[in-house]
Amino acid sequence: MQQRIDNLVEFCRFLVQRFLADRGPNSAAALTYTTLFAVVPMMTVTFAMLSAIPAFQGVGEQIQLYIFKNFIPSTGATIQEYLIAFTSQARQLTWFGVGFLMVTALMMLLTIEKAFNTIWRVRQPRRGVSSFLLYWAILSLGPLLLGAGFATSTYLASLTFISGPHALLGAGTLLKAMPLVLSILAFTLLYAAVPNTRVPLRHALAGGLFAAVLFEAAKQLFGLYVSYFPSYQLIYGAFAAVPLFLLWIYLSWMIVLFGAELVCGLSSSQQWRRRRLPRLLVMLVLLRLLYDRQQEGRELALRDMHRAGWHLPEDEWDELLEFFEREQLVCRTGSGGWVLCRDLSHYSLDQLLRHNPWPLSGLERLPETLSEAWYPTLRRSLELLQQEQLNLFGGSLADWLSVGGDKNGQ
Repeated sequence: MQQRIDNLVEFCRFLVQRFLADRGPNSAAALTYTTLFAVVPMMTVTFAMLSAIPAFQGVGEQIQLYIFKNFIPSTGATIQEYLIAFTSQARQLTWFGVGFLMVTALMMLLTIEKAFNTIWRVRQPRRGVSSFLLYWAILSLGPLLLGAGFATSTYLASLTFISGPHALLGAGTLLKAMPLVLSILAFTLLYAAVPNTRVPLRHALAGGLFAAVLFEAAKQLFGLYVSYFPSYQLIYGAFAAVPLFLLWIYLSWMIVLFGAELVCGLSSSQQWRRRRLPRLLVMLVLLRLLYDRQQEGRELALRDMHRAGWHLPEDEWDELLEFFEREQLVCRTGSGGWVLCRDLSHYSLDQLLRHNPWPLSGLERLPETLSEAWYPTLRRSLELLQQEQLNLFGGSLADWLSVGGDKNGQ
């Protein structure tokens, strides 16, 4: 039990460190700024798609009311009036204006994908047709699926055995839980579809559940703050709903991005995180595997490294290969694998040590043994290097900087 608690604490620390390293708060601020401009275009596109189907007439307004009632704290009432007015005016735009709204909505989706690709360390975002089809599906099919789901839930709520005086036991509780269920489905779909990489569905579902519960808790706490600490009204007056709405959007994006970090973290091997090796050793292991594959005339992929017993996280795999590419050591094959493109007999270990962007770790972090034939020699060489550095530069700074006090340089 203690080991599990320690692992959980370490995993939470790992997520927080990654979230800060990926500049999560900055990305949430950028997404808040983008959302401020894209929320009206998204609503306009949603209403336009729903109004195109006679069976969905009036559903758009009902969906909007449902969202503001269940997913936005009490400040949403004033904002809802503003957005309805803006959306009504947007419907009177020309085709050029509608095109501009579509571009704004697409830019929001592009910003979301960019933030997710940063978290998953995806170096190549979607391009061309695949990107256009994904965004078009979200803007066109998304409102239709939302409208169909809302119409179905409304129909079920009208049935007497669910909402009537003789309703089934627990039916009312199930309807009250619908906002949470919809949040879980929405977050799961977001985490599974948006990153330009394969995301296991069970990890996306776990992240969706985490984000939905955290989102619901944040909504309740935010509502309590608005109710019991109304000092913001003394500062902003009638304009107070707008900054509070922006603050809520910012908190929502923080939750979404942290949930994405959780999904990405679940895909990494916990065993590797508990036993993280210095980056130099990982580079040499990867180069050895690439060299062995070259002798066999085959490429190397991340799954091949996992099969060899080295459970390297995907983000570190991408970082190392990006460095190797800059050094012109490797190149990507047409099938997505990697091969050596340089004769290693003309590339020294000294070059690797001098050019790599990660500092050389101390010997205290090196494992005593490693299942690599070259490791004992490397360890002895690093011990000699450290001892020689200590002999040459072990003097105090006062000795080095004082005039005539240089004890090491005669």
